[in-house]
Amino acid sequence: MQASKCHISKFKINNHMAEKTLLKDIFFNKPKIAQIASEIQWVYSSFKKNEFVRDVVSKFPELELKARISWIVKCLKKYLPNDYRSAVGVLLKALPAPNNPNLSDDDFGDFIYAPYAEFVAKNGCTKNDLEFSLQALKNMTVRFSSEDAIRYFINTFSKETMRELLAWTKDEHYHVRRLCSEGTRPKLPWSQKINIPVSAPLPILDNLFSDTTRFVTRSVANHLNDISKINPDLVIDTLTKWQKSGKQKPQEMEYIVRHALRTLVKHGNPRAMQLLGFSHAPRVSVSRFIVPKKVKMNTALEFSFTIQAPSDTDIIVDYIIYFQNKLGKLNSKKVFKLKKISLKKNQPVTISKRHPFRQFMTTRTLYAGRHGIEIQINGKSCAKTSFELT
Repeated sequence: MQASKCHISKFKINNHMAEKTLLKDIFFNKPKIAQIASEIQWVYSSFKKNEFVRDVVSKFPELELKARISWIVKCLKKYLPNDYRSAVGVLLKALPAPNNPNLSDDDFGDFIYAPYAEFVAKNGCTKNDLEFSLQALKNMTVRFSSEDAIRYFINTFSKETMRELLAWTKDEHYHVRRLCSEGTRPKLPWSQKINIPVSAPLPILDNLFSDTTRFVTRSVANHLNDISKINPDLVIDTLTKWQKSGKQKPQEMEYIVRHALRTLVKHGNPRAMQLLGFSHAPRVSVSRFIVPKKVKMNTALEFSFTIQAPSDTDIIVDYIIYFQNKLGKLNSKKVFKLKKISLKKNQPVTISKRHPFRQFMTTRTLYAGRHGIEIQINGKSCAKTSFELT
C-alpha cells in the first residue's frame, strides 16, 4: 500500500474528505508549508520564508506522502543554519506548544511536524550527537510522534537508544511513553525494520502495560500483536504474566489481551482462545449456510447461516474470503470478524452478513471467477463453499 493512501483511520481523517483528497494533500500542502515557514522565520530571522515555500511545493505534484517528508527535510537542510545543532535548535524553538498532556487518547498532533524528526534522524544519527538528538526527538514527539525517526537510532545505537527509551517509560507525558512502545514495534507501518530481537523491548512493555492512558495501552497491544506474528507463545506468556500481576485495571487488561490476540484469534491459536476464555474445539453445528451462486462485481455477497450448540457456549464467529488471483487460483485469503455470541443450549441463532465487492474500495485487485467463503468458529473451520464473482 502506498503511504499516501493508508492509515486513514489512524489519523481520524473524515471518510468523505479522504475520498476527495489524498492524504498527502491533506497533510502537506502550500498553506501547511507556509505555516511552518512563518513559525521558523519568527525564531530565525534569516530564514528565507518565501523561497523555502516555493522550493518545497514545486515538487509536491510528483511526490507521494513519505517522499514529501523527505523533500521537506532536504529543503530545511538548505535554508537552516549549516551547523546541525543550531539547525535543530531553530526547529525546536519554532515548535508549537506540546499536545495536551491531560488527554488520554486521539491527540496525534499535526502531521506537518513529521519532517522535523526525520531531519534529526537523517542529520544527527551520529555518536557525537546521539544524546542531543535523542532529546530533540523526545521534545518533538509531544507535537507529533517521532516513532519513525527513533528507529534510525535503534538500528545504529541500539544499546544506548533502548536504555534511553526504557527510562522514558516513566515520563510524565503520555506521548513520550507511547513512543517507547510504538517506536520499537517489529512491524510498524510505514517504517523501516529494526534490527533487534522481538523480545528486546519487553522490559519497555512491562513498564507500559499498566499505563492509565488508552493511547499508550493501545500501542502496547499493537506491539504484542506484531510479535504474535513472529512468536505467538512469547505474547501469550507475557499477557498471562501481566494478568497475574494485577497491575492493570481488569477492564483495561481485558482490552489489551483482546486487542493483542486479534491475529492469533483469526488463526485459531488454541492458547490464545484459552486465554480469552473460549474453547478451541467448541461443540457447535452450522446449518443452512446460504450463499448465492453468483455475485456481481461492485455489489455485495449476502450470506447467512445458523449455528447451534448442545450446551451453553461462548463463541467467536469469523468468516474467511478466499480471493482468486489473475491466474485463476485461490491463493489469497482474508479473515473478517463477525461477532461474539453466547449460545444457549439447543437454541439456534441465525447470522446474516453483507460483504461488499467493490473494485475501487480496497487495496486488493478483484478478479472475476470462483471465490470461496468459510465460516470459522473459535478459529476452527465449520462450513465452506464457493461462489462466482462476475
